[in-house]
Amino acid sequence: MGRAQKQLRTRITAAIAATVALGLVTGCSGSDDSGTGGGRSKDGKVTITMGLFGVMGFKETDLLDRYMKENPNVTIKAEVAGDEQTYYTALQTHLAAGSGLKDIQGIEIGRAKELVDTQAAKFADLSDAKGTDHFLPWKLSQVTTADKKVIGLGTDIGPMAVCYRKDLFEKAGLPTDRDGVAKLWEGDWKKFVEVGKDFKSGNKNDKVAYMDSASGLFNAMIYGNSEQFYDAEGELIYKESPVIEEAWDTAAEAATSGLTAKLRQFQPGWDPGLANSTFATTVCPAWMLAHISEKAGPDNKGKWDVAKAPKGANWGGSFLGVMEQSPVKEEAKKLVAWLTAPEQQEYLFGKLGNFPSSETALKSASVTEAKSEYFSDAPIGQIFGAAAQEIPDEQVLGRKDGTIKDIFSQGLTLIEAQNQSPDKAWDTTVERIEKATG
Repeated sequence: MGRAQKQLRTRITAAIAATVALGLVTGCSGSDDSGTGGGRSKDGKVTITMGLFGVMGFKETDLLDRYMKENPNVTIKAEVAGDEQTYYTALQTHLAAGSGLKDIQGIEIGRAKELVDTQAAKFADLSDAKGTDHFLPWKLSQVTTADKKVIGLGTDIGPMAVCYRKDLFEKAGLPTDRDGVAKLWEGDWKKFVEVGKDFKSGNKNDKVAYMDSASGLFNAMIYGNSEQFYDAEGELIYKESPVIEEAWDTAAEAATSGLTAKLRQFQPGWDPGLANSTFATTVCPAWMLAHISEKAGPDNKGKWDVAKAPKGANWGGSFLGVMEQSPVKEEAKKLVAWLTAPEQQEYLFGKLGNFPSSETALKSASVTEAKSEYFSDAPIGQIFGAAAQEIPDEQVLGRKDGTIKDIFSQGLTLIEAQNQSPDKAWDTTVERIEKATG
């Protein structure tokens, strides 16, 4: 289609979402001038507040309780927003106002560059935090300023695989063992779409789609490359990028071929889709396993499995940052260093599947030998470990990466849900990106 030759907003509910998020991010704010929620009492006890999103694992496990038990003078209050876009909208509001911030704030990889470039002064420097030499080199580089200030410490990374339903594959006449499934689409995401067409022709239940959404496929494809929306000089390149063109065309083909359930990941309808067996595959970075197992529920345990993706990619990952004006900044820095230490990263991987950004943790037996009982005893340590080796050593981040990703997802939804042509949806997407980045 020659996308490079075409002239290449956020969703309507953004304002409503932001209002909801304000409560999620500021619920425990104290009366100190900084607007952060934590503080120090006269008897020397400390309260540290955290603003998180998704399933970062700290509140979902006993890690915070363990830290408080080992440090009896510390109380931790963590609040979690389920939707990261909603969370980030509120975080931007509070950063601009200089109030309402938690002592510790989660940072998603798609927002890292924007915060490094525009808000670094409001984050504490973590380059001197104890024990930061265990991270993958490219992980901390994503949150490091030109003058070497580190605004966050890494939690997880997102090596890619494909989660699939063995029972639904069997009914459609496809292989079910993970090695055989991986060979179906080995080396090319276009093969993944072709397998979907085979699934559709063999599937007798028209209420079951091959994949959840075209946007998930798009994301999986672009994040296998060093550059996505921006080049290393910070210039937007998405309109001329063959990577973006191929991902858009492939995802659009899946949408127009009736292979998707039209359910964007983590948006309304997706969780019930997992529970009700509405789709047979979803591209899944390691951190998504916990969410799938929770929302698909015990009735689907053992029906899901994990297969190697057509190509390696890193989708997602996050950081923990400490606010410069926090009244308990030093205590918060110690907590962040502890939560992101190799031992805690190993623990979160074992509990939730959050894949470590710590090289030390990655080499541990608890990671390399790990299996998932929910996902048919899939050797997730080996599968995601191999995928991690395929992640490009350099990952170029742009200031509006997260926003652009969201707009592309919305553009593909225009094809799926509103039957727009791929060309028209592309033009609308470009127009929205230009408004958001202009």
